[in-house]
Amino acid sequence: MTKLKTLVGACTVALATLGSITAAHAATWRYAFEEAITDVQGVYASKFKEHIEANSDHNIQLFPYGTLGESADTMEQAQAGLLQFVDQSPGFTGSLIPEAQVFFIPYLLPETQEALDSFFRNSKAINEDFKSIYAQHGLELLKMFPEGEVVITTQKAFEAPAGLDGVKVRVMTNPLLVESYKAFGATPTPLPWGEVYGGLQTNIIQGQENPLFWVESAKMYEVTDVITFTGHNNFTTAVMANKRFFDGLPAEDQALIQEAMDVAFDHIMEYQRGLSERSLEKILEQKPGMQIVRLTEEQRAPFRAAAADVEAKYIEMTGDSGKALLQQFKQDLEAATAE
Repeated sequence: MTKLKTLVGACTVALATLGSITAAHAATWRYAFEEAITDVQGVYASKFKEHIEANSDHNIQLFPYGTLGESADTMEQAQAGLLQFVDQSPGFTGSLIPEAQVFFIPYLLPETQEALDSFFRNSKAINEDFKSIYAQHGLELLKMFPEGEVVITTQKAFEAPAGLDGVKVRVMTNPLLVESYKAFGATPTPLPWGEVYGGLQTNIIQGQENPLFWVESAKMYEVTDVITFTGHNNFTTAVMANKRFFDGLPAEDQALIQEAMDVAFDHIMEYQRGLSERSLEKILEQKPGMQIVRLTEEQRAPFRAAAADVEAKYIEMTGDSGKALLQQFKQDLEAATAE
């Protein structure tokens, strides 16, 4: 009986110790993104959080846009390790990682949902080449995904580059995006996002670009009168982890994070089906007089022609590394659109 009590006691101590070790491994991870919790990045982050918390003792603390400052602030916090995860468009990381500006070469990405899905899942440039580039800046690139076709909202309609002459269009602080709007005939005006609504309201700027869901969510339709579909781009974003944090995790946690990223990717691609159409319906409900312009292929031709100049600028900015990445990018795009 004494031996049995001793054995039971030892097992109890062992289980208690195991429990404390397990608890010690549980952590709260901080994840910031550039949109509201109900927008595309927020939906993606919420799905990631759901999967992590359902399959581990870890907790994910989400920080929507504005809660930790502007995009530059959250990137600094991620690099410093104050954030474990950050979702940020290559538009904002373009100054830090010039090669990431490839996403802002107009008319490069495919327009169909199926081709976009295939490209982002299978692209060597995205899933291998970019990972090594981001790693040089202390970031573990976990996933890139598209958020929707970019439209341009303005005060007046335009159908050709000449129609944008003298029009100040807000752009992210991204050198290649500036070059794109110069090539389109506009006057690109970098502004922090928090100043855009007021800038449009007071005519400091007369236009901006974003996916339709964001035009609706951020109420850009209240301070512009025309939505133009130029077909020039699809907004892309990237989820990253602080590399020191990620590399220090056990293999099972690294695998769980990647699994959660894949689950969230599947979810967000499905979520986006019809999202632009639903957003446009909501905009027109709120502002029936909003003018919708869809440029024909003939009208898009001069904008497409301008893309060649932007591509040349990209290579000039990024050198051999950018040129090699662009070549791989195009190969991956060809494979995605051939399926």
